[in-house]
Formats: sequence, C-alpha cells, structure tokens
Amino acid sequence: MLKFNRDDLPILLVQGKVRHSKGAQAYRHTIDGEPFTLPATGGITFNAKIGDRCVGWAADHLEPGVTARNENDEYNAALQGLSCVGNQAIVRSGDAKGAVGFVTGKHGGCEHLLCYFDDETMAKMSIGDTIDVRSQGQGMKLLDYPEILLRNMSPELLEKMNVAELGDGKLQVGVAKIVPACVMGSGLGASTSYYGDYDITLHDQKITKEYGLDKLRFGDIVAILDADTRYGRNYMTGAVTIGVVVHSDCILSGHGPGVTTLMTCKTPLIEAVIDPNANLADYFVK
Repeated sequence: MLKFNRDDLPILLVQGKVRHSKGAQAYRHTIDGEPFTLPATGGITFNAKIGDRCVGWAADHLEPGVTARNENDEYNAALQGLSCVGNQAIVRSGDAKGAVGFVTGKHGGCEHLLCYFDDETMAKMSIGDTIDVRSQGQGMKLLDYPEILLRNMSPELLEKMNVAELGDGKLQVGVAKIVPACVMGSGLGASTSYYGDYDITLHDQKITKEYGLDKLRFGDIVAILDADTRYGRNYMTGAVTIGVVVHSDCILSGHGPGVTTLMTCKTPLIEAVIDPNANLADYFVK
C-alpha cells in the first residue's frame, strides 16, 4: 500500500450553493464559424453523470451532476482550492437536506466545483441549496515517491485507484485513456494546477480516433503524456499527468473535455496502463 502523510492532512469544512445555469444572449461559434446557442455550465444536470459519455452532447462545457459555487470570491477560492476529488459533499438545506455525495472535479474559468449525488437526491435538489464539503487532500504527499506530486486528490480516491509500485521510484497507474499533450488546449499555461482544469481538444479527428478520445466519459481517469502540471500547466517531454475528466466536449476552438490534475511528475516515473474500470463511478458508486 502506498504510504502518504494522512495524519498531517486537516479536514476543513468549506461551503457553496447550487449554481444556476449560465447563459448569454450571444452565439458560441464552432471552429468553422457556425453559430449555436447551447446549454452550458452550471445548474443540476439530471441525465449526465460520472460514468456517462462526455462527448456528443448538444451542449458546450456541460457539467455532470451538481454544480456548486460560493458567491464570495475569496470563499469560493477556498471551496475550489481546498476541495479534492472524492471528498464528501453533504446537502445542508432544501428538500434533500442530509443527503451525501462527493466531489468529482473542478471547472476553471467559471470556478465551479462539481459534485455527484444519486438520482433520488438530485430530484429533490434546487438552485441555491447549500452544500458542505469536508475538504481534505491538498498537501498530501507520497512518502516513497517525492518526485510524483499529488494535486486535488483525496485520500479516499488514492486508496481506490489502480496504482502499483514498480520499483526504481516508478508507479503504474490504470487509466481509461491515454492523451497526447499536442491536443491539450484551454488552461495550458495556467499558473496553478490546484484549481480548475484544462481541455482535451477533439477537433483533430485523426488523433481523436487514434486514441479513442471520442469514447471519453465523465469521471474517466486519463494519462496526459508530456504534460507537467506540478505547479502550472506546461508541455514537457517525458512528463506525465494523471487527471480526471470533469466536463463535456465543446464546440469552441481550443476547448474540449476538461481534466483536473490528480498526480504529476516532471520525468517519466508514471507508467500508464489501460484499465476499462478507471472511472470515478467504478470507484465510488458501483
């Protein structure tokens, strides 16, 4: 079992509210200039959850499950920055009060926190319901692998993931898909990977088909090759990032399914192997 600094990790309550869907009285344009008005970020999405496809929706940046945000920007920075994938999320108001789910990802730009709740709970939830997150995980370190850094990873997720020790300072990680860094778009160059995500662009059909990226699902664990996201997000030959798919594909140039960083190294110390069960739904729901 991987050794990490569990006893050093505080559990801190942070809070948000279910965010209304966002819209604008302007078109979004495809890479060929075709205008669309489509569902986008925010709200409660009843028929798109972790484990479901994230490609091909009549939507743009669709967020699965429940979207939360704190309207105070400083408090929202804590909600976004301290919450980790797999942390417990608890409904504290409304008809679903007391129901428990968990964090599934972070969406940059709009600064949303995404959460999973079961169908029965979501049917009772409404805009403005309060959600508490018992945040824990930022600052987590692998004691025997100092060059492999963890970001946005809860202890519960680390213990459920398909990770094997290979020796010589290397880890093997089961992933649903392998992604070449050449198709990474929006979010590249950001100054931190503790917040938000960055996007797998799917506009190049040849690469999309070659790597099976048209089959990506919400909640998939993926490996991005030649991607260093230890601090910011950067192209680096030999680097590896393990992340989780948090939102759907997009029609905009430079955008696509978003990935929140979970694990990263500057050198090739992570070996990715295909695991069809490498999805948050397999770890936490099924």
